[in-house]
Amino acid sequence: MRGFPENSVSACITDPPYNYEFIGHKWNAAEIDRRISRVKNSKTLVKNIPYGSGLAGGVRDARWYERVRQNILDYEQWCYEWATEVFRVCKEGAIVAAFNSTRTMAHLQVALERAGFYARDCMVYRRASGIPKGLNLQAKLKQRGIENHENWEGWHSCLRNEWEAIVVVQKPLVNNYVETLLKNGVGLFHTINEDGSFQSNIIENIPRDSDEQENVHCTVKPLALMEKLVQIFVPGSEEQVVLDPFSGSGTTLLAAKRSGCSYVGIEIVPEYVEIARKRLSDSPPQIAEARRSNFNAVPYTPSLWLEESD
Repeated sequence: MRGFPENSVSACITDPPYNYEFIGHKWNAAEIDRRISRVKNSKTLVKNIPYGSGLAGGVRDARWYERVRQNILDYEQWCYEWATEVFRVCKEGAIVAAFNSTRTMAHLQVALERAGFYARDCMVYRRASGIPKGLNLQAKLKQRGIENHENWEGWHSCLRNEWEAIVVVQKPLVNNYVETLLKNGVGLFHTINEDGSFQSNIIENIPRDSDEQENVHCTVKPLALMEKLVQIFVPGSEEQVVLDPFSGSGTTLLAAKRSGCSYVGIEIVPEYVEIARKRLSDSPPQIAEARRSNFNAVPYTPSLWLEESD
């Protein structure tokens, strides 16, 4: 992003790595494959998430909590570093919508605010289903032969996880919404749905994509979900540029293309870059004429960048 021009991006819609303990350590395809392979034939219910964080288990002593806290601080700092560059390249009024887990969404928001953005909302993406996880107290007590273990039926160490956060922040306006819109063509939300209802900050009932055998990315978001976000935050026009600095297999970029916007993406895994390029080349744009914008902006050539990791 350091080579991108300032004030040139209309929105950043992205799904950065969540804080699964190895952020900045071994976030690469080989490590993800290794961790996923460990649970494919196990009883673990969640088999598509890079699993096995050293922070997930162990004795909850003082050292354990210190490690957890330091990990959170490191993650927040890492988010701040890339958010600083996102802030620089965004136009005034540009929206950043970034996915995160329910545990670390606050730290991502703080990092974005430190970079210069201000908070607008926290949207909820409610998935089609949630899977109970965590410790089943009754089962553990029964294993230990504890009497009256049945009295603890229904007690677990966490709730069923069926939603993900979308942190929504905005680069400061040019005085007000109208002046910002007239200058940059962005800054507001498209709030009327196809059925005439007003858009909620809870997004649900999103259909799952059909499986793409060539797409080996482990945490692909539904295309319909990313199209929804593009349509809310970006007027459909080739002059408007959607940035995804964590492009993965290119779902956000594909959503931008299908919505009539330009796009630019960054990805460090060559395998994912090739998948994204194929998906983009195979899909024609589908522009909703009613959403096209006539505002001028700095032109971008739609592209996907491969940024080598250290």
